[in-house]
Amino acid sequence: MKITAIKQQVKRQGRYSIFVEGKYAFSLSDTALLQQKLSIGQELTESEIRELKKLSDDDKIYNATLNYLAIRLRSKWEIETYLKRKNASPPLSEEILNKLSINNLINDERFAKAYINDRQLLRPSSKRKLMLELAQKHVPKEVIDEVLTEETTDDIAALTEIIARKRKQSRYQDDQKLMQYLSRQGFHYGDIKAALEQATSDN
Repeated sequence: MKITAIKQQVKRQGRYSIFVEGKYAFSLSDTALLQQKLSIGQELTESEIRELKKLSDDDKIYNATLNYLAIRLRSKWEIETYLKRKNASPPLSEEILNKLSINNLINDERFAKAYINDRQLLRPSSKRKLMLELAQKHVPKEVIDEVLTEETTDDIAALTEIIARKRKQSRYQDDQKLMQYLSRQGFHYGDIKAALEQATSDN
């Protein structure tokens, strides 16, 4: 059986449809296409076509995973969970995870640092809550401990910033409601009370 056409897909940039004997057979990413060295006029056996169709399915999952990573950094566990949702076989999941790790696209330490940085910029929180959130994403405890040790923003500084923001909202003019909110963010009662007293004295 002969490859009669190789056409770039309109909706998926970087992906090509391969036609065998005038009919669509499978698709490959530009990278996989180059690796397989396919060309128009090339003869393929039925066994080779079956293997290429399987490669096509695996290639789609790999590229979908790359797109998933492109949205934001992910923990290794998040990628593992994503691959399960995509029904990737255990060998394929392991292959993809290894490839991503080799290319430094999966790195729990880098993920944890970025996560903490984003959280503290957008919605400051206590180190205790950050620890719980990272643990929920299955970041290894030793990585969490190391990254939080390097984190320079202490809880009092984070509290001061949150209090200044929340005081601008009418519902948080009440100290009790504000304390309850801060407690839910994982801050200790003593730190909350000290920060509120400091904020009051500053005003």
